[in-house]
Amino acid sequence: MLNKLIILLALTAISPLASELDGIKRLMEGNQRYANDQLKHPNRTSERREAVASLQEPFAVIVSCSDSRVAPEIIFDQGVGDLFVVRVAGNVIGPLDLESIKYSTVYLHSSVILVLGHENCGAVKAVIKGTTEDIEGIAKLIKPSVKEERELNPSDLLVSSIKANAVNMKNFLVATQTIQKYIKDEKVEVYAGYYNLQTGLIELLPD
Repeated sequence: MLNKLIILLALTAISPLASELDGIKRLMEGNQRYANDQLKHPNRTSERREAVASLQEPFAVIVSCSDSRVAPEIIFDQGVGDLFVVRVAGNVIGPLDLESIKYSTVYLHSSVILVLGHENCGAVKAVIKGTTEDIEGIAKLIKPSVKEERELNPSDLLVSSIKANAVNMKNFLVATQTIQKYIKDEKVEVYAGYYNLQTGLIELLPD
C-alpha cells in the first residue's frame, strides 16, 4: 500500500499538468510547443521512468499512422507514460486496434482518444490510385471514406479523404458499445485530427 502511494505521489509531482489541463488541451498545447520549437520534453527523467515502472495511467490514446514522420510523443511533446499509442498505416481501426483502445480506456483510465490522420498519407493515396495489392486489409477500411469524398468532387481529393478517414474512424469508435458508455458517463472524449507535416500543427476536425 505504501509503495503504491509513493508511486502515485511521484506521478502527480512529475506531471502537474495532469491536474491542471483536460486531456485534449494538454495535447494541443504540447503540439503548439512542438510546432514553435519550444519543446519542454516533459516526463523523460529517470524519476519518471521509475515512477511508471509498475503503474501507468496514460491520459490519452492516440490512434495514428505508422508513418515515420508522425511520432505522437514527439509531435505532442509528451513523455514516458503519458500516451497510449496505437499505430497502423492509415490510422485505421480493426478488431485488434479496437481492443487496444478499449484496454487503455477501461483499465488505464485514459480520458481522451484522438484519431490522427496526416498530410500526404501513403495508405490513403494508394486507395485513391488503386494500388493497394499489398495493403488490402488496410485499404478495405479506408475505401468508404475515399468513395464518399470522390462523390463530393472536392478540390483536393487526397486531403479531404485523409480527413474523412480520420473522422469516420472516430465515429466508428463513438458507435462502439464500450466507448459509447464511457462517453455517456463523461469518462472519455473522442476526437479526430489532421497533422500538417510541414508546419507541425494539428487541426481538430469537425464531425
